[in-house]
Order: sequence, then C-alpha cells, then structure tokens
Amino acid sequence: MLQEVLTRVGSSQPVPSVGAQLGLLAVALLLVVPRPLWRVSRMLVTIVHESGHAVAAVLTGRRLSGIRLHSDTSGLTVSRGRPRGPGMVATLLAGYPAAAVFGVATAAVLGTGRAVAFLWVVLALLALMLLQVRNFYGLLVLLVVGGTLGAATWLLPETYLSWLAHLIAWVMLLAAPRPVVELVATGRHPSSDAGQLARLTAVPERLWQLLFLLVTTAGTVVGAALMLPLAEWYAGWVG
Repeated sequence: MLQEVLTRVGSSQPVPSVGAQLGLLAVALLLVVPRPLWRVSRMLVTIVHESGHAVAAVLTGRRLSGIRLHSDTSGLTVSRGRPRGPGMVATLLAGYPAAAVFGVATAAVLGTGRAVAFLWVVLALLALMLLQVRNFYGLLVLLVVGGTLGAATWLLPETYLSWLAHLIAWVMLLAAPRPVVELVATGRHPSSDAGQLARLTAVPERLWQLLFLLVTTAGTVVGAALMLPLAEWYAGWVG
C-alpha cells in the first residue's frame, strides 16, 4: 500500500483544458454563491482559516492549545504566549487571507501536474489538524472531509483526481473574499480578527477589514490567472 501511495504521489497528471477549467469554475460558483451550498463551502474555508491561525502561531513561537470548529461554520484557534506583540498580530492576521493564499499556492502547484501529490499533502495537513481539534463537532467535520477526500484519492482515476484538485482550488479562490465581504457588510465586530487587531495596534477595525478584502480579492485574481492562462490559450489557438 505504501509503495502504491508513493507511486501515485510521484506521478503527474494532465492539467484540465481551458474548457474543463471553465466547467469546474461554474461548479465552484454553484458551491459558493447559493446560500445552502455556501454553508458547506464556508466550513471548508473555516478549516483553512483556522489552519492559518495555527500555522502563524507556531511559526511565531506561540504554543498552540487547540482548534474548534462550530456548526454555524465559525471556528476558534487558541494559542498561548504574549497577549500583545508581533506574534499575536501575525496570528490574528493569518486567518482571513489563508484561503486566498492556499488557493494561489494550490493553483501554482496544480500547474505542474501534481494534483495527486497535492491531495495527499492536504490529507496529511488534515491529519495534523485532527490532533489539535478540541470539540466533537470539529472532530466529526475533519473525519468526514478527510475520509471523503482519502477515499476519492484512493479510488478515483487520476484524471478525475486532477479535476477534483482543481475544483478545490477554484472553491478556495472564489470563497476567500466572501467571509470578508460579510464581515464588512455587518459592521464592527470587536471579537473578530479585525476587532482584536484594532485593539492591539490602534489601527481602526474597518481598515483591517479592508486590508483583508484587498488581500483575498487579489488572491482570487492571481489564482484565477494561474488557473486560466487565457492569453497562452488564445495565442496557441490563433497560431
């Protein structure tokens, strides 16, 4: 089994055509825009959001205490360390941009044809996150997401896995700005990442919200350009 996994991870898969990418983009829009399906997609964004907090906390020398995922699609990452200072600021900053950064990084990796390797890396990250979850609902969510992704990675043909990986990238890229838009639309939230950053830095909460919106929107644009190199496609078609 290990040899089979290593073989799959080391293989490369064809990148979907522009037509297939547009189809995957349409599916991703269906998963992100309608509110009933958005609750499912938002939970995936929350997983990445809380992972961003956790990674930033560890990299800045803070001690990770645990992660919680809630049924209303919110989450909470708790770390120990100085209550103020660069480490705490970086930890709070890392949440909202995480989905956009993940989407751009995924788009760059998938362009090399390493879709299966990407999916196995995601599975490994979910397993690490599973060790830090501190509530039953969060545990259940990660088991369902990880189990579904693991089964797909093991059972599906490589072409379908490439489509799945690209669909995940599209969902992250399209979904990244939406929680920020919702945050901006509803006004001030002292307990939000932006609200806490405002207390730590004296920079107004609204400016932190706008910064999150700028970063996530830019990530969507950059990621889409990586996923859909239309200029190259058009040049090849004309030639």
